[in-house]
Amino acid sequence: MRPAQTRHQPSYKVSWIRNLADIPQAAWDELALPLQTPFLEWAWLHNMEASGSAVANAGWLPNHLTVWRDNTLIAAAPLYLKGHSYGEFVFDHQWADLATRLGIEYYPKLLGMSPFTPVEGYRFLIAPGEDEATLSGLMVQAIDQFCDRNQISGCHFLYADPQWRSTMEQLGFSPWLHHSYIWQNRQFQTFDDYLGQFNANQRRNIKRECKSLDKAGLQLVPITGDDLTPKLCGQMYDFYADTCDKFGWWGSKYLTRRFFESLHSSYRHRVVLFAAYGEDQSDPVGMSFCLTKGDQLYGRYWGSLEDYNHLHFNACYYGPIAWGIEHGIQTFDPGAGGRHKKRRGFPATPNHSLHRFYHPRLQAILTTHIREVNQLEQREIEAINQDLPLKQIS
Repeated sequence: MRPAQTRHQPSYKVSWIRNLADIPQAAWDELALPLQTPFLEWAWLHNMEASGSAVANAGWLPNHLTVWRDNTLIAAAPLYLKGHSYGEFVFDHQWADLATRLGIEYYPKLLGMSPFTPVEGYRFLIAPGEDEATLSGLMVQAIDQFCDRNQISGCHFLYADPQWRSTMEQLGFSPWLHHSYIWQNRQFQTFDDYLGQFNANQRRNIKRECKSLDKAGLQLVPITGDDLTPKLCGQMYDFYADTCDKFGWWGSKYLTRRFFESLHSSYRHRVVLFAAYGEDQSDPVGMSFCLTKGDQLYGRYWGSLEDYNHLHFNACYYGPIAWGIEHGIQTFDPGAGGRHKKRRGFPATPNHSLHRFYHPRLQAILTTHIREVNQLEQREIEAINQDLPLKQIS
């Protein structure tokens, strides 16, 4: 008889890391680059920390979970200890208020997301070929132990990757339904194809808004890659800061000038700026900031020196859509908010956050009522999409 073979379990080491700079970029990106989202890559997240944007003084204490086999990073989760709920765009203040009424300390909480970035795609980063189910369970166990040991009220993953979400639900996290406004390329070959989906009235409105640039003597220029200069990155911060100042509390300046200026050296291969120039001006009078990866486009920030008629719609919607059609973009997430977006072909699109409370009463309330909350949100999504200004198809 052949002797029985002993199957050895892999030896994993779990570590909590306070600075992404302590992890080699190549090791982290071995996990992050295969993903669709650009917002979990080392350069983006490191820039958040190194620029002073996502740091303890701002209420974002980096607390990243890593799993190693020997000296090889095989899994990671970008995580932050939060002392508030600002910059998340999933508004959990009602949960914080409920906790206060129950005499429960809601903060600090453990949060998984790309800071200040309300874009679907967050997940654990796991090396190709590894046992994802085993590693996910190990990481959740480490999170549970950390939160219990440090009396953390809950763990929350925002804008979860849809496929990863099912794994986390099986591990006991509750999904909370929300919506974003996402443009989809429905086999458009030209900008006119995009216009053709609207009813006659809205098609006229969009054409009129596009022509506003010509009437103002402005030209919208996409700027990518090596055409992106350090000066333009600094100017983008000026536009961003000005817009934040105009909108007060709702436009909080979460990102620093250093964050934008660092984009040139570390991330210009992902950046697309849409810069508006006047006929006699060498500097832009307005600009929007987008990122792209694969066939995805993401709108983030914008601003202008003056209130040019419809420049916002052109720089943030029509210009990126035209560029996206030309470059094979399939989905375009223009950023938070939706009042203007649904009228321009951005339907309400579901996304989910994932939640676990470590206080029994909060967890019981969550699991008891979250289904009803999600049903109400689903009805809202359906109502929004019934009101889109699209042609009636018989």
